Amino acid sequence: MNLSHIVRVAFIFALLLAGNMDGQAQCAMCKAVAEESINQDGYGVALGLNYGIMLLMFIPYMLLATLFFVFFRKQLAGFFKSFSNIH
Repeated sequence: MNLSHIVRVAFIFALLLAGNMDGQAQCAMCKAVAEESINQDGYGVALGLNYGIMLLMFIPYMLLATLFFVFFRKQLAGFFKSFSNIH
């Protein structure tokens, strides 16, 4: 696997995660502020807070996953080769 393949896989993974941002990622204080600012349509500051928190959480997890993959790619490749030889 070369670097361009890793970047391509990471980009596809990022797109898949970005499309599924319906999670609730608010701390207690953010939740209290967001609940007070909901307007009649059911929207307000809460939607922007959720997207911002999810974005801030996404970057460290992607960095950790990339570092894990870079440092352990030989071990992972050996594992998958041995696993495919079993079946």
